[in-house]
Formats: sequence, structure tokens, C-alpha cells
Amino acid sequence: MRTVLGGRRTVRAQQPAPRARRGRRVLGAVAAALVAPLVAGTLAAGAAYAEPVDRSEPTAVQAPAGVTVQRVDWLADRRVALWVNSPAMGTPIQVQLLLARDWNIEPEARFPAVYMLDGLRARDDESGWTIETDAEAFFADKNVNVVLPVGGQSSFYADWMDQNNGRNYQWETFLTKELPPILEGNWRTTKDRGVVGLSMGGTAAMFLPARNPGFFKFAGSLSGILTTTTLGMPQAIQYAMQDAGGFDSSAMWGTPGGEQWAAHDPYLLADKLEGVSLYVSSGSGSTGPYDQPSGIPGVSTNYAGMGLEILSRLTSQAFATKLNKIGIPAQVVYRPSGTHSWPYWEFELHQLWPQLANALGVEVTKPNCSAAGAIGDAAAAGPWIGDCLTPEYAVAGGRVQDFRFGRIFSSTDGGARPVAGAIGGAYQAAGGPGGPLGYPTTEERGTPDGRGRFNHFQQGSIYWTPQTGAHAVRGAIRDEWARQGWEGGPLGYPVADEVATPGKPGVVQGFEIGALYWSEPFGAHAVQGMIMGKYAELGYENGWLGFPKTSEIPVKDGGRFNEFEGGNIYWSPLSGAWSVRTGPVFDAWKSAGYENGRLGFPVGDEFPIPGGVQQNFQGGFVTVVDNVATVRP
Repeated sequence: MRTVLGGRRTVRAQQPAPRARRGRRVLGAVAAALVAPLVAGTLAAGAAYAEPVDRSEPTAVQAPAGVTVQRVDWLADRRVALWVNSPAMGTPIQVQLLLARDWNIEPEARFPAVYMLDGLRARDDESGWTIETDAEAFFADKNVNVVLPVGGQSSFYADWMDQNNGRNYQWETFLTKELPPILEGNWRTTKDRGVVGLSMGGTAAMFLPARNPGFFKFAGSLSGILTTTTLGMPQAIQYAMQDAGGFDSSAMWGTPGGEQWAAHDPYLLADKLEGVSLYVSSGSGSTGPYDQPSGIPGVSTNYAGMGLEILSRLTSQAFATKLNKIGIPAQVVYRPSGTHSWPYWEFELHQLWPQLANALGVEVTKPNCSAAGAIGDAAAAGPWIGDCLTPEYAVAGGRVQDFRFGRIFSSTDGGARPVAGAIGGAYQAAGGPGGPLGYPTTEERGTPDGRGRFNHFQQGSIYWTPQTGAHAVRGAIRDEWARQGWEGGPLGYPVADEVATPGKPGVVQGFEIGALYWSEPFGAHAVQGMIMGKYAELGYENGWLGFPKTSEIPVKDGGRFNEFEGGNIYWSPLSGAWSVRTGPVFDAWKSAGYENGRLGFPVGDEFPIPGGVQQNFQGGFVTVVDNVATVRP
């Protein structure tokens, strides 16, 4: 049933429609014995709340010292990953953002935030919301900035009392003190915030607003554990945390029954949620449309998910009863079936959106739009790009329109081409049509080897593979890469963006099998393989070799060499890679016929001897003493 507490209005809950099963993650196995005491009616109040909460108006959030953005990766044109240095946790924390629908068309606008909290088995690479649900596509037409903290397995998004299992969890401080100034700065986010969490995140979605009055306007708990101090619950939480990563709940909140357990119990904090728009949902634990039946009526094969959802239902009921008793309204959804699993949380995300949108003051549905002209033709030719999100609008030198799964750019030459996905993210990071790449000249295409994808642009290209990500290649570096055979040549795909060389004017770009360097005097040249290894050992362009003057040149017996400002590096299968400095040793080796003469390839670098230097070769060595070079067999 769906119940609006406080208003005494009850309506039938919508049941999610069946669909094909999908990959999903559940919380750790919880023994049925942990459920039994709660079923028996032992949901008691627990210890009294021990820490008073300041209910005064919130003040402006100031960034603590040391809170900076270490790195920014554009994953798509409106999906970005930030690594935020957290002094509280002593490490960079990844936060992914799904940027608002009008992010591009209204570059001066600011947007409310929706924090999306993960479950107990949160991964360190990506939020479960984007791995397991359609959250990215769903929010594409919503005018909010979605905030997806990454990591925090078994953390409950709390500030822990002690470090544990190699982690220094201080999530409440990070989410409410350190992160907001970053979001409100370059990422154009307002102080209007909502929070939605599932399971562990559902628990946090209720205690974080209660502990931080005024911070959130909306709080949604999907299958959350909403009383943590009642009989059996600390033990259930300990069991689940141990199973999900080997964490100890006593490092989080101390001994069960202590002040910190009470200070994070949504049930005991319920009166602090006055004024927050609340949404609480849970299933019954019985087999639902997204579960595989076990053969026992009402019991699915997701046994752990069944037990956990029963815990969620019981604690949610106790929490909702408390809200009703103290007169705080909430939208409460009790689904007639369903286990503790992602398809139900995706369903509830769609259900709660109108309430969340109203709480944050944004429209529930997108404005009407249509695609016409050249952009309309491109959209019709590529229906994968989805429906339009904005009208067509002007950008530098042309027009653009945003769609659910990408953007279509139309330049003054009349061509309209889509840019999407990771390539769209790299294009956005490079400045889009106003940046150095200019407008796209092709749609996205597959590479001949079937491994990657690319778009060509007026002044460069962006190449992507699952292993390397998306990176732009342009200018003289792109010309040299193309001359060598593009991704089918010896360098493979780009693995990094072009960057300036440190200490000397020039640029370098990394590829799978080496790098391309460019300098004003010598142009663009590749260094790769074991020659690159030796170049690195000698200090790259800042060492005595300087910038490369050639790419690899083949010589006898399968050998190769690069010429540099200060000398060469030679490699052969038998001798390895060694440098030969320009000067007397090199001149003597040259007079003996280089690697084709009696000395052969070098087998070591130059080293000092009394009065001079020596370098060894396959067929002898060269000494330079008192500036006199001597070739010895």
C-alpha cells in the first residue's frame, strides 16, 4: 500500500511490471534468525537520542582547507567524474555528476542537487546507480545535478569513530561540509538538495537530513534499515558489514547501545525530519516480478534479498508509525512483493521523481521540443540518440541540439553530425566546437580492427576503446600517427591526452606502445618499446638526449634506432636498448661503420674510466682518454 502519513490518505501502490532479469547486487547474506526477533514484535524504541541537533538556520558552507579537485574526467557530454581531495578522509574521493538537462543550453544557470547513495556493497570504480539501473538515461531530461559518491562499502555514509579495514571513513563530513563548496563553485549547483538512498544508503538518507537540519529538502529511503538500535539490529548490521568487505561495526559507532548508535538511528531522529519531504518504500520479501521463484510459493531464489527486505519492511513500518505519531507527513510505499534488489529500486526512483521534483522546485516533465532541418535529418538517421531534450541553439560557428544520449552539431558547411558517449565527453573536455578540434566532420564510426570507435573533427580526431578510454589526437601528432598507420600502426591507440612537456617547450601524447613527442625545432616523432624505456631511464626530453629528431628507423638484424638532440638510442633483439652520445665515442663508432661495422650494436651505455669514458659494443669497445678516441677489439 502507499500511505501518506499525516494526511491519512491511502491509495493502492503500483506494482512494477515484470521484465527480463538483469545483473544485480544484493547486500550480504543475513541469517533468517536475525529476522525472527523482529517478526515476533520486538521492534522497541531503543536508547534515547543522546546528542542534541542544532535546529538553527544553516549558514553558508565554507570549504575546509585542503578541499580541492585533483582530477576531472568527462565520461560523456553531461557525465563527469571528479576526484575531490578530502582532508577528513585523507584521500581523493571520486564523485560522479550527471549534469542537468539545461547544463549546455543555459551556461550561466545553476541547478538543484540530488545525492544518490549506494548500498552496502558499493564499488570503488562506479556507483551502483549507474551500473545497475537506468539512472543516467532517466535523469537526462531532469533539470537537476545528480551527485553520485563512489565507494564507501559498508560505510553507512557516516563519520566513523575509528579507522577499519584500511579505510578512514568520514562520509558525513565529506558529503555535507567538504563536497558542497566544490559543487556550488564550478559545477553550478544550488543549496537546494535532495537525497535518495537504497538499503545502507536508505538508512543514511534519513539520518543525514536529521543530523544536518536544512541541508536536504527531500529524503528518500528505498529498502532502508530505518531503526538501527532495536533488538537484533546491531547484530544484523554487523553480520552484513562483515560479509560485505570484512568491516567491524564497532569501528563505525562503537559498542551497540552506545551514544553513536542512537545518534544515527532514523527512528530516534524522526522528529528532526520536520519540514523535509519524505519518501519511504520497501517490498515484502516475497517473490516479485523481478525475482526468480524457488519452487516454494512466495519464496524466490534470492534468499538473502528476501531476509533483508523483510528487515527493511519491518523497520520502515516502525519508522513510518513514529512519523505518523509525531505528525510528520511522509509518502510511504509498501509493495506487496519484491526482494532486496536493484530492479525494485530503479522502479521506485521513477515513482518518487514527481515528489522530489516538487520539493526542489523543478518541473516534473521536460518541455516540448522537436528536431528539424539538418539536425532533424541526423537524428532520424541515428535513432539511437534518443529524444530531444532542448530546442536547437547557437554555439560558436554553428548550431547544436541536445538529445537523451548525445548531441548533434551542425556547422556552417551544412553538415550535422552526432557526438555521444565517451567521445562526447572527450569533446566536451576539449571545449566542444569552440575548442581546438572544431566541428565534427564524421559521425561516430568503428575502427577497422573492430576494437574501437572514433569521430573525425575539423582539426583532429577522438578515438575510444574500452581499455584506453576516449582521447583527442590533433595537429602534427595526429599527422605523424596517421602516417604510421593510425591505430593499426606500431603505436596503437592513444591512452592519454596531449600535454605540455615539463621543463622544455613541447608536447607529448601517450599511446599503447609508446609516445609521440612534438617540439618546434624537430616536429612530431614517436618513441616506443624498449627505446622508450631507455629514454625514460635517461630523463626523457629533460635529460641529455633532449627531444627526438626522428621516429624509429629500422636497421640490420631487426634492430631499430631513434635519433635525439644529444645522441641516439639503438636497440636489437640480441643487444637490448642503449644510448650513444653525440661526440667522440659516436664519431669513432661511426668511422667503424655503426652497427654494420666490426663493433656492432652497443651493449651498454657510456661509463667513466680514469681520464675519460668507455662504451662497450658487441665486437669491442671505444675509449676516449684525454679527448682521444680509440677503437679496441
